Formats: sequence, structure tokens, C-alpha cells
Amino acid sequence: MALHGQAEAPPKAPAGDIGMNAKYYRSPEGLLIIVGMDDRSNDQLSLKVADQNDLWFHVAGFPGSHVVLRCGGETPDKASVEMAAQLAAWYSKMRKGGTVSVSCCQARNVSKPHKAPPGTVSIRKEKTLKVRPTLHEEVTAPEDAPV
Repeated sequence: MALHGQAEAPPKAPAGDIGMNAKYYRSPEGLLIIVGMDDRSNDQLSLKVADQNDLWFHVAGFPGSHVVLRCGGETPDKASVEMAAQLAAWYSKMRKGGTVSVSCCQARNVSKPHKAPPGTVSIRKEKTLKVRPTLHEEVTAPEDAPV
């Protein structure tokens, strides 16, 4: 089990609930990628917004944003997974780190340790991806996006 520390963005909640500070992207295959922009938003995104089968990303071993790739119950394509990992690396303290390790797991394997501060989660069954931090073109939040 790995612990991932506080990120740089505020959390978002399910549509219209409590408001979440997030950025939105579309993968080459059209899948929605959501990036939490502060600790509270990261908690909301990771623990309330993400569906169990969505993929969750975080730079390994350093502070950074939580990133969710909405999969809609399907296995995402490699380019979408890579883009989400690149965004997790970009929105982290390792932005200028060359090739960066990013942890990835299904959102069902993300949990909140008892009394952990906002933005801190535990993950299980993670894989590590090696990517270069890359900023992609942001899109407007979809109408059904968590806000």
C-alpha cells in the first residue's frame, strides 16, 4: 500500500454539490480527464466523483494533483492512459523532473487513511508508468462534469 501526499489543487464534488476546483481535458479517444487543483478537491475527485472502474493517477512519491480518467466501464486506450499520467506529472512538484514515475490504479483501490489530512490517500494494486510531464489543451467543463 502506498501513501500519496498532499496535492496542489482544491477538491470538487459531484455535479452541483459543493464545488470542486478542477481542470478538464479530453484524451485523443474522447475520454474525460479530471485534475484536482487543491487538497480538498483531490479528496472529492478521488473518493466521491471517480467511479470504481475509472483510473486514478498521482505522481509517485511527491506532492501533486490527483487525476481521474473517466473510463465509462471500458478499458481505456494506451494514449488516454499516457495523457492522464502526463497531466499527473505536470501538475506535481516533479513538473521539471524529466521522466517521472506516476502511480496508476483503479479508483476502487483509493482510500482515505483514518484522520489523514486533506489530499492524502492510500492506494493498492497500483502500476507505475514512466512519462514526461506534459501540459495538454484544457477543455471547458462538460455540463455533466462534477463542479
